[in-house]
Amino acid sequence: MKVILIKEVKGKGGEGDVIEVARGYANNYLLPQGFAVLATAGNLKQLEAKKKNIAKREEKRVAEAAALKATLESAPVFVAAQVGDEGHLFGSVTSVMIAEAAAAKFGVEIDKRDIHLKEAIKMAGEHDVTVSLYRDAKATIKVLVAAEEPVAEEAAAEEAVEAAVEE
Repeated sequence: MKVILIKEVKGKGGEGDVIEVARGYANNYLLPQGFAVLATAGNLKQLEAKKKNIAKREEKRVAEAAALKATLESAPVFVAAQVGDEGHLFGSVTSVMIAEAAAAKFGVEIDKRDIHLKEAIKMAGEHDVTVSLYRDAKATIKVLVAAEEPVAEEAAAEEAVEAAVEE
């Protein structure tokens, strides 16, 4: 069944693409969700009229992705975690933690599903992480994992205990 995509569908195509999909996929997902319309003669004619606007929006999205890539790759992102002996973490650094750290550092929202970890980050240090921005646009950000600093109250309590032990 031929359909015209109204919105981008990951793995299928972008806005304005005419694609061939299974009838069930079209009837049960694409059409009810508003991601596509049937590729009738009238809809194809309307698509031709809209091609210039679609191209402008696509160009804008690609430019925004390139700008975001430059921003994300400009500086490393710091993630604080509990670190044990020899730099091993208690637990691991997740994509949610990386997304929050990037939002705090750069002021941009990154969806946790767009962050691709090659393997779980379980060691302190520098790690490269890939972020999908738009279609084929990907950024590689450096994530620096370091030990959490103890909270000021905890540090003061530890110093008081050490002082009491020394006396």
